[in-house]
Amino acid sequence: MSEIYSTRFLLKALVPLYELGLTLREMRLGTQLEPIKRLKLPVVSIGGISAGGAGKTPLTIALARALARRGTHVSVLTRGYGRNSHIAMRVDSSGSAKTFGDEPLVIAHESNAPVFVAAQRYEAGVLAERFAPKSHSLHLLDDGFQHRQLHRDVDIVLIDRRDWVDHLLPAGRLREPLEALHRAHVIAIPMDDEELAEKIMAMGWEGQLWRVRRLMHVPVIDGPVVAFCGIAHCDQFFDGLTKAGLHLASRIPFPDHHIYKDHDLDCIEAAALSTGAVGFVTTEKDRMRLGSLIDAFPETHPLKTVGLRTEIEDEDAIIDGLMKKVWESVPNV
Repeated sequence: MSEIYSTRFLLKALVPLYELGLTLREMRLGTQLEPIKRLKLPVVSIGGISAGGAGKTPLTIALARALARRGTHVSVLTRGYGRNSHIAMRVDSSGSAKTFGDEPLVIAHESNAPVFVAAQRYEAGVLAERFAPKSHSLHLLDDGFQHRQLHRDVDIVLIDRRDWVDHLLPAGRLREPLEALHRAHVIAIPMDDEELAEKIMAMGWEGQLWRVRRLMHVPVIDGPVVAFCGIAHCDQFFDGLTKAGLHLASRIPFPDHHIYKDHDLDCIEAAALSTGAVGFVTTEKDRMRLGSLIDAFPETHPLKTVGLRTEIEDEDAIIDGLMKKVWESVPNV
């Protein structure tokens, strides 16, 4: 217990250094020492103030689909965390997580939109604009709230109740303090959390407030299963499976964006043997990171994937308002 207390005390002691870094970056942005670049097409950013697990990827997919249904050409710009290349590339949906990153592959599979990856999202956008029509086109910037080197026309930020009571890195998971929310145009919160909505309004929020619902599409499996994942909040994934009625014989968490190796599969398969599990279940992102290791799962004990989706309350009105705001901010489009 004393070791845990000491670790927490040390991490809290480092928070002022992190705050100093945030202040210095604000100065660089404000004085153009860190220049902000602008793409030809409008940019809608989807981001958060905490590290991982906010639901940015499912919301990006939902927006890409909704905008495409309105006849808007959408390209998605993203970092491609964990990829082994730094150059700008268009994501090949049949490619690997090592080349493109797990989240870009999921977005490419689920949204049917072209996805472009680069450490500097401006470079991804320049590449995307070689292929995009000049009219009725826009970029969706995935996980872009802190990537301020790229100008955006609309900033959408997802938060939940955990963010409201969390601490700055490294003591907590907040990348920025709550005051940073005032940079945004839209805050998206869980659909059923009216208490959080009231707190946001009480802080003087004057922008739009979206309500979203995250859904897990859990396969029906008759018998105990081994659940494993390498995402920001493994506990939420496991709890969601249990609530959906699955019998979890074993829960195996890995670090966020974990790249699987042969010895990981040995561990997973050993858990199935020791518990009598009839199969395995994981997330779409983890399936992408498994790559060719998927072939190691036998047909007798299949690997099932859980889909994560986001629904937007009053979606038609929300998309109408979003498109109006985008085109008003870029009158020449």
